[in-house]
Amino acid sequence: MSNSQIPALMEGSPSFGALEFLRIKQLEEQASAFRNSVICAFNQLLDLKDLNTGVHSTRLAEWGMRVGQELGLEEAVLQNLEIAALLHDIGKVGIPDAILRKPGRLDTAEYELMKKHSEYGWAVLRMLPGFERAALDILHHHESFDGRGYPAGLKENEIPIVSRIVCVIDAFDAMVSSRPYRQGLPYEEAVRRLTEASGTQFDPVVVQCFLSFAQAEMATVFAAAGTSVSSAL
Repeated sequence: MSNSQIPALMEGSPSFGALEFLRIKQLEEQASAFRNSVICAFNQLLDLKDLNTGVHSTRLAEWGMRVGQELGLEEAVLQNLEIAALLHDIGKVGIPDAILRKPGRLDTAEYELMKKHSEYGWAVLRMLPGFERAALDILHHHESFDGRGYPAGLKENEIPIVSRIVCVIDAFDAMVSSRPYRQGLPYEEAVRRLTEASGTQFDPVVVQCFLSFAQAEMATVFAAAGTSVSSAL
């Protein structure tokens, strides 16, 4: 049979539909592989600058996804949430080591420069196809619920929900995790501070959702910090 005699696959036919499904599936797999490769590459970059143990970002992604699922977020939003949680600190590669590793309190000029890390992260990630929305979420993950955060001074629902979630879980993890220059806070003190700032710095709905399961997660956190839940409590 010559090529002219081979019937063309018509749109709407079963064969055409199957091929189109396979093509879309292949494109989705390629996009997912690209996304995972980018995340791994940026995490390697953070590791090279000794900014990320891998445990911190993975923990934030797990907590964030759980909060997002509890809040009923759509799948596309959950995907952006995972990226934002994993790469929220990528902009710190643009911050001088002297500031990042300073054991004491930052002075005003140093703090203003440190605050630029969310903008740096946005500037990098927004250039990558498929990362535009996550880049915006990272840009705003230091906004405060009362409008006193940075960089844009957004408040309440003006702040993307992903940014509000990352803000809460990142702050809590920072409070309970030990650093070379300080010991992590006890669980109860971290909860007290999170609750105290609920409605001002943090979205109260996100805080309530996160705290509903946070204590059960603390054994892993304190084990990574070299202590125990009982001694921390």
